[in-house]
Amino acid sequence: MAVHSDHVLITECPRDAMQGIHDFIPTEKKVNYINSILKCGFDTVDFGSFVSPKAIPQMRDTAEVLKGLDIAQTKSKLLAIIANVRGAEEASLFDEITYLGFPFSISETFQQRNTNSSIAESLKRVEEIQSICVKKKKELVVYISMAFGNPYGDPWNADVSIEWTKKLSQLGITIFAMADTIGVSNPENITYLFSHLLPEFPKLKIGAHLHTTPDKWEEKINAAYHAGCRRFDSAIKGFGGCPMAADKLTGNMPTENLLGYLDKNKINTGIDAKAFLNAMAFSSQVFI
Repeated sequence: MAVHSDHVLITECPRDAMQGIHDFIPTEKKVNYINSILKCGFDTVDFGSFVSPKAIPQMRDTAEVLKGLDIAQTKSKLLAIIANVRGAEEASLFDEITYLGFPFSISETFQQRNTNSSIAESLKRVEEIQSICVKKKKELVVYISMAFGNPYGDPWNADVSIEWTKKLSQLGITIFAMADTIGVSNPENITYLFSHLLPEFPKLKIGAHLHTTPDKWEEKINAAYHAGCRRFDSAIKGFGGCPMAADKLTGNMPTENLLGYLDKNKINTGIDAKAFLNAMAFSSQVFI
């Protein structure tokens, strides 16, 4: 059994929280909210995306938001989501961005819905995007979307997630997030996936991007942590989720719940509690 550090790295995801909101959130409000998050001490902040404004109109001001972020006083690294080569080229122009995140679905149906391409086409995209990242000194984070199952009847088992992680890691990609896009993860499939993935790929950084209903969050965190996962994505108050997978009850993993679980179990996160409370308070101005 592999020995895992107790220290947990958290990616806070305001982009994921905001992207599906119908009314446009003013740029200045986004900037102020994300700046409050940057004071908390999260490992990474998923702050925006360089995708088609037609697909995700809420994120059309990501470049402007970036200009307003105070990164001089933060240890958090910035991550931007991209869905194609054009987005990767645009995002890679900004020195402030460390990570580019690409959603790679192992469900053929969802990959078409989410990025308008087949899995085979997406693999080619990942190769091109990884090449841009290497050239521009960025790191590519691949989200294995539908890692825990899908509602479309596409073939799925946990070994499919493992196989794709192996195949993509051969391109030199070292950071992966197992994404529960529609909230179908449960303690059994979370335990199976992480307890098989982590020992097989000890040199990769593999995290959990779990979506959840309000009553299931603790059992999901507990299963992932005890299976060795030390990287978690979450969003304050559980806002957001995937706009391409509609379910009103299923949202992001609430950061305050994740921190509460880790604190209760005396697990180190390095988060500034006072700054986090300020960010929580600010969120009520953003998500009205």
